[in-house]
Order: sequence, then structure tokens, then C-alpha cells
Amino acid sequence: MKILVTGAAGFIGYHLVRSLLGCGHNVVGLDNINDYYDINLKYSRLHECGIARDEIVYGEIVQSTSYPGYRFVKLDLSDKTGLPRLFAAERFDKVCNLAAQAGVRYSIENPWAYVDSNLVGFANILECCRHNGIKHLVYASSSSVYGANEKVPFSEDDKVDEPVSLYAATKKANELMAAAYSKLYAIPVTGLRFFTVYGPWGRPDMSPVLFADAIMSGKPIKVFNGGDMSRDFTYIDDIVEGVVRILVACEEPAVSALVYNIGCGSPVRLMDFIATMESAFGRKAELEMLPMQKGDVPRTFADTTHLERDFGYKPHISLEEGIAEFAKWYREYYG
Repeated sequence: MKILVTGAAGFIGYHLVRSLLGCGHNVVGLDNINDYYDINLKYSRLHECGIARDEIVYGEIVQSTSYPGYRFVKLDLSDKTGLPRLFAAERFDKVCNLAAQAGVRYSIENPWAYVDSNLVGFANILECCRHNGIKHLVYASSSSVYGANEKVPFSEDDKVDEPVSLYAATKKANELMAAAYSKLYAIPVTGLRFFTVYGPWGRPDMSPVLFADAIMSGKPIKVFNGGDMSRDFTYIDDIVEGVVRILVACEEPAVSALVYNIGCGSPVRLMDFIATMESAFGRKAELEMLPMQKGDVPRTFADTTHLERDFGYKPHISLEEGIAEFAKWYREYYG
């Protein structure tokens, strides 16, 4: 099967590409390699997949030196000439769209980046799927669509009409846009509401890397809402296993517009997460207690019964195991 993975230089995209290649699929990775966070980490992920930094030229496909079935192209989702040209030339069977402008707090500072990538870019993806006979589009939504929902666990049946950040609003918009295209043009689409994903090669703006940096440098960890927070932390291998199952489970899935939670289903208190980090790194953390940040929510908790029912998805990696693997990678990568 020939699959396009957008956001291939990103955290989840990198791991998904390697998993799909391991299953024998042909993969084209796409990423615009923007500077929202350290581009060196993105290029390092690409290097691990056999894509040399000095061979990357915008709009030109690069062949991996490590995987015969992998090629990569630097391209922006909002490129209304380059993206249709890529689809027409490659004739993909399926698409997994993970590319997006990430970050809840950054959406308050730089809203236009979210409009360009998450709205204009996603519309471009949908148009390309429409005109090129794509058999299945799987795309990244987010647990942030639940906003300040006080009912837990969060279920796909809950109302998600009150986002508390522009990032969350764009992800809800993606779900509506995908549903409309599915109905209008008979495209099977599946949205995945990712909960807090962590593990090796994780984003430096996410809590595991931020906390590790603080612990190892002796600087205080910023603890928001006085520590009264919890997150449904999910290890990257569990996440990727779920995405692969959904993406390749059926050669030609029925036309539908589905949305699933994908998370661990077992939230962890922030202070317990910090204690697990301290244990893995062998150092105590200094804490700076701060109020809740704009756009943030006190808790996330995934109800994954629908995904378990339809695809047999059940995360199995414990927080202690996952943080140990993350700490091992962190020491190797950051020295």
C-alpha cells in the first residue's frame, strides 16, 4: 500500500513512518520543517529514517538511504500548486495527515499560523483527497476539543462546542470539514483525538522534555494550577499501534466520517508524573507553583471503548516503562 504521511518530521509522524515501513508499506513523508521548535530535532528524526539534511530541497522528493520504500518531500500543506501536483504524480492509496501547527498556548500568541496550517492546509488536503480517489483519510484531531468539559472520562459522544483555545477550535473545525467532504464526495475519513503523547523523540515544548531539562539543569519546573492537574499520558508506541490499525485495517473502508479518542484511558496526576520523572532521572525537581494558564484545562481523560470495540486497541505500556525509555533517549540525544 502507498501511504502519504504528513508531519513526517514531527514526533508522532516520525514513529508512524518507521512503523509503516516495518509493515512493508511504501511511504512518502511530507513536512514543511517550520521553526515552531528546534528544527535540528526534526532533521535528526529525518536522518534516523535515512533522509540527509543537505539533500532536502523544497518541493523535491528525496529517497531514503536506509529504507527503499521511503521517500520524503519538504512541502507546505497550504501550497495550492505543490500539494495537488504531488498527489497527482504519486497516486496514494491512503493519507495520514498529522501535519498541523501545534501548541495550545502558542495559538494565543500567533493565531495566523493556525489559520494557515490547520484550516487552509487541511482544506488543501481534503481537496487533494477528493480529486485523487484516496481510499481513506486519517487525520489528527486533539483532546483539546473537549475544552473545559467537567464530565470524565471524555467520550466521543460528548458535546465539543466550547473550545478554550484557537488551536482547539481549528481541530474541531477539521472534524466538521472532514465530515462535510465525506458526505459530499464519498471519502472515508477518520479523525483521531490524541491525548497527551510522550516518549523518545518527543517535542521540546511538551512537558516531558521541559521537565527533564529543568531537572537536569537544576532549574524549577513550572507547575500550573498549583499542581492540581491531570493528563491522560500515552506512550508513543501505543499511539502508533492504534494509528496503524485504523489506517491499514481495511483495504477499502466503508464511506463514513468517524472520530475516535486515542489515549491511555488512565489519567495521571501532574505531581505523580513529576515524581516518576524524578525517579527516572535520579534527581529531585525544584517546583515553581503558578496559576492556570489561558487556554489550558485542568484534566484530560480518554474514554477509548469505541476504539477498543472497533479495532481491538488497548494501550499496555505503563507510565514507569514509558518514562524510563524516554529518559534513556533524552540522555543519549541531549547528552
